[in-house]
Amino acid sequence: MDKTKKSSGILKKFIIALVVIIIISLGLTGFFYYLRYFGPNVTDKQAYLYIRTGETYIDVYKTIREEQMVKDSTTFDWAAQNMNYVHRVKPGKYRLKSGMNNRRLINMLASGTQEPVTVAFHNLRLKEDFAGFIAKKIEPDSAAIISLLDSSKFVEKYGFTTEDVYSMFIPNTYQLYWNTSPEKLFKRMYANYEKFWTPDRKQKADAINLSPIQVSILASIVDAEALHDDEMPTVAGLYLNRLKKGMKLEADPTVIFAEKDFTIRRVLNKYLSLNSPYNTYLHTGLPPGPIMMPSVNALNSVLDYRKSEYIYMCAKDDFSGYHAFATNMADHLVNAHKFQKALNERNIKK
Repeated sequence: MDKTKKSSGILKKFIIALVVIIIISLGLTGFFYYLRYFGPNVTDKQAYLYIRTGETYIDVYKTIREEQMVKDSTTFDWAAQNMNYVHRVKPGKYRLKSGMNNRRLINMLASGTQEPVTVAFHNLRLKEDFAGFIAKKIEPDSAAIISLLDSSKFVEKYGFTTEDVYSMFIPNTYQLYWNTSPEKLFKRMYANYEKFWTPDRKQKADAINLSPIQVSILASIVDAEALHDDEMPTVAGLYLNRLKKGMKLEADPTVIFAEKDFTIRRVLNKYLSLNSPYNTYLHTGLPPGPIMMPSVNALNSVLDYRKSEYIYMCAKDDFSGYHAFATNMADHLVNAHKFQKALNERNIKK
């Protein structure tokens, strides 16, 4: 009897021990899984993870490991495999937060929940400047952007030529995704262009016999000529007067643009004979495209120009950045002589 009780007691102890071991094992397994999924793992080594278009999970894992973006890359890989992230890689710019766990990180990457890029641009002189600036903000390089700007077939879809397509880019602050393609970039810029050209603005353009593109071209000249925004409507009115009279615009900034030498401070007679469609001393009317990206202020200054009889202007001799305006050649020559004298006194020869 005692022997039976003793055997029963041993069995109970064995069962209890086995249950305890199972419970501990389950607890350890659960804790193991918890740590792999929910334990803090992201470091503060990098603020962002950039995944380029076409990259695979192997590329992503390599970047995360080499850039020490997580404390334990093995647990990240284990979680990524188990969550099937290896087949759900999406390009983009992803914000990393120190202490983020594997599950949260992988869910963010797999869903493509990336942080937008803020892009603000204005008064960029050339298409190449624009392409270079944008390429620093998003994934596509400047060559990819330029190739579309220079593609007659592509820009024609939006109603532009390669000479005037720069008119499409309205200076503003934009939110873009880092992996935005050049094609999607153009689509976004054109949507904003159409938004800018409201019926009211189009009506004002019609009233001065200019298309929106022509307004942009003239605005680029106004922007290059007027250093101060409050003078832009007067400068715009002067150029509109010259257009109405069939006079050449004779705008110095167009000559500088034609020369592609933006260090020129004094437009000499030798520059005025340059054979270029952008030389408004040679050709009547507007040049074929903008000479810089016009600001919104310049665009509005053309549409809401200041009426006057001015047809001549010259930079003031006080170098304030303002202009002396004239309605006749005699007064203009007086103003021009004063400015040329001031240039000579400062030994500005070019």
